[in-house]
Amino acid sequence: MGELEAIRVFLAVAEQSSFVGAARQLGLTPASVTRTVAGLEERLGVQLLVRTTRQVSLTSAGAVYAARVASLADGLARAAEETREAQGISSGTIRISAPVSLGLKILPGVLSQFATLYPATRVALNLSDSFVDILQEDYDLAIRISGPPNDKSTIWRKICLVPRVLVASPAYCVAKGTPATPDDLPAHSCLGYQADAREEIWDLASGTSRRSHKALGQFGANNGDILARLALQGEGIALLPRFIVEEDLREGRLVGVLPDWSAPDIWLTLYYPPYERLPLRVATFSNFFEAHVKEDNPL
Repeated sequence: MGELEAIRVFLAVAEQSSFVGAARQLGLTPASVTRTVAGLEERLGVQLLVRTTRQVSLTSAGAVYAARVASLADGLARAAEETREAQGISSGTIRISAPVSLGLKILPGVLSQFATLYPATRVALNLSDSFVDILQEDYDLAIRISGPPNDKSTIWRKICLVPRVLVASPAYCVAKGTPATPDDLPAHSCLGYQADAREEIWDLASGTSRRSHKALGQFGANNGDILARLALQGEGIALLPRFIVEEDLREGRLVGVLPDWSAPDIWLTLYYPPYERLPLRVATFSNFFEAHVKEDNPL
């Protein structure tokens, strides 16, 4: 491994305070990371890291060296990336935040096809149903399913509407009855999507009629897949993006409830840090993702 790559490995170990963490970040084996850092120390004739059974930390010489070489490594990495971009070559790592349900149901196919077409670009994916501050946590891109964007600190790109449906299991409807109007919902167990401990309000519309219902039931969760499973088990009625329950509806494991009533639109949206210009790797993935969702796997 060349000296520049050895420096990159050393800086990753320093950042993670762990050989294993650095190996995971870089896609290398812990043994390879250990050998690389040892080789760098041998060439320099200086111990850069203190290794204990509990953690890895910088020596005073290692701290000075890290401070000197970090900007050099960043500059060379940027120069290499800009040179590739000038030639239209997508490369580097994209750090992406996405919701759990979308990540499990839609992204595996997207990532597999993307890797085939753009092998020099690595995707580091984090799945979370909590709001992620992409500026604070240093993400290149966030994929979100939500209401109209109101984030002033980022730029965003709407991809498509995400239809939602009220669903329940046939067994639940037999046992508890099927609501005929939203006014019947208070007598039912409603499985609410709860983010930040806030109860979900179902704002429903049919023509000019409007109804609001607080989704109260024995269970609430901040993940659509969990709510879908609870609905399948006959625990109540859930309001969910159709892509989560499409197969269950098709196979009859779930049925639609109040089909003449609809919830407000939510969008599949891409959020970015306030780039002056999208890096090529981010723009390339964004275009690929949008095409896949709209053409191959519509929501």
